[in-house]
Amino acid sequence: MILQNILSISLAAAPWLLLGLFTAGLIKALIPESTLQRWVGGSGPGAVARAALMGAPLPLCSCGAIPTALAMYRGGAGRGPTTAFLISTPGVGADSLAITYALLGPVMTLARALGAVVTGVVTGLLVSLVRPPCSIESAPAEAGEDGCSCSSTGTGCAGGSTIIPSEPLAVGIKAGMRYVFYDLFRDIIAWILLGLVIAGMLITFVPPQALADYGSGVWAMLVMAVAGMPMYICAAAATPISAGMLMAGVSPGTVLVFLLAVPITSLSTLGVLRREMGSRVLACYVAGIVLTTVLLGLGMDHLVVLAGIDMAVQKGAARDLLPVWLEWTGLVVLVLLTAVTVFKSKGGIFRRR
Repeated sequence: MILQNILSISLAAAPWLLLGLFTAGLIKALIPESTLQRWVGGSGPGAVARAALMGAPLPLCSCGAIPTALAMYRGGAGRGPTTAFLISTPGVGADSLAITYALLGPVMTLARALGAVVTGVVTGLLVSLVRPPCSIESAPAEAGEDGCSCSSTGTGCAGGSTIIPSEPLAVGIKAGMRYVFYDLFRDIIAWILLGLVIAGMLITFVPPQALADYGSGVWAMLVMAVAGMPMYICAAAATPISAGMLMAGVSPGTVLVFLLAVPITSLSTLGVLRREMGSRVLACYVAGIVLTTVLLGLGMDHLVVLAGIDMAVQKGAARDLLPVWLEWTGLVVLVLLTAVTVFKSKGGIFRRR
């Protein structure tokens, strides 16, 4: 029974995960880091909103978003936009939205996308109200002679007049695809596989009524938000676990809190944020995430009841769109990609990078 449940979830997820990775590769190729830095310059509410919206589709986990966010911050972006980017980027992406649609349905997919952006905007605005010590504010690291700050990825300086030569579109797309189907895939596949196994175990062994009784309400959401923040689980890997929780009886709002809080940050992000912006900013960052995700979770539960949404029907909506042969093809491709990744990584896909 457990193997059957794992296989069922894997078949539903595989084609959408591959589609999401392909979309993420295009985004990676078409939106360079220098463009990000230019679009989120400043520190006002508009910059915070742009940063959250720009970060949402990017294929980066919480630790992967750190170098880009630091380059933006040291290149002139304010604390608020930088924080919004740090939250929305790992909170949702093209790959995680695709697998969310496959396993949880359109309503939860929309709630997750909007929730990540709202959490980024609210927390970014909250952080903007805090003024860190001048020593932190005025001492960007790695500044060049012209006062600009160099990107950690070597794409040039954000604030100077360095001209970054453009590359042919085909070359950029090839590099983007290599990034998502090898580098990004290598970083997330072990956790996705683990999430599928955990989801299958939850569906098989956990009585629905047990989690329905204890997996709802504000206290369950607070525990989910606080306990989930230090975890290192990317957005795509958290999705099958969330599907298992929902099928086992956890309320949609509590599942939404898990989907938002767990991928948004990690201990690495918390440490870097404190070093760059100070303890008061870190406190606002944590408070903003916890309060916003819990309020969004309570709103989600209220909306489901008020609108009479059947989450069981929602979960099956995406699967009905795909023929069985396409699900099996996607799963076979995913297995082959995993085998190649394990071979090239010499079995080290569980190592943190």
